[in-house]
Amino acid sequence: MGALGHYLEQEGIATTQISLVREHTAAIGAPRALWVPFILGRPFGVPGDAAFQRRVLLAVLRLLEAETGPVLEDYPEDAPASTAAADEAESFACPVSFGKAAAGDDASALQQEIAELAPWHDIAAQRRGRTTAALSGLSAEAAARFITDFIADPQKTSYREDLACGLALRLACEDIKAFYLEAVSAQPGQSAAHQAHEWFWRETVAGRVFLSLREACLGHADPSVHGFGSNNLVPRAILHTLGAVT
Repeated sequence: MGALGHYLEQEGIATTQISLVREHTAAIGAPRALWVPFILGRPFGVPGDAAFQRRVLLAVLRLLEAETGPVLEDYPEDAPASTAAADEAESFACPVSFGKAAAGDDASALQQEIAELAPWHDIAAQRRGRTTAALSGLSAEAAARFITDFIADPQKTSYREDLACGLALRLACEDIKAFYLEAVSAQPGQSAAHQAHEWFWRETVAGRVFLSLREACLGHADPSVHGFGSNNLVPRAILHTLGAVT
């Protein structure tokens, strides 16, 4: 949309847009854009909350008052919890009760968590006839081990000679996240995408490990690793609510 906005502006048509990925919008230099701290697919927050959606819409339209750009502003409110009507349509049940791992031992805790989700992931893979947790070529356990080993020693090299370390980490993380979301989709109850997303980042050891990995990446000398940690690892909407946006 940002690129299209430039063409329209050249024809004298003022444009404004909502951004869900701030870094992309900043790189494009969109004429006017409002970044919102909501999950992908929900540019106006949650369904069924007309008052909140109206505030977002008015905020993005007010950017049209700026005569020149680029303008990129951050929306100050987080999305409210789902309304009762939305909750009825999108319920989320997570019957897994993760066991307690040794305090401070995220590597072991992550392996334990993966083992507890494995039966659910097997069910999901059988139902679909496939899994999307296959980008790295590693098992979930091996991908997790590569990630936690990197956190312990950021000088660790890629698990494949033909992959830059940043790309190797990205593939391993994508597989872990896909493994978790596929596993939770097989559990009883209707899995709402935004609730599964929140569950992953706020209630799992994997989410906690990814935040630790981000810190390790941000201090890394390899541009591919630093770029992955800065722009691609943790959604900006999650960092925003944690006060960790940099």
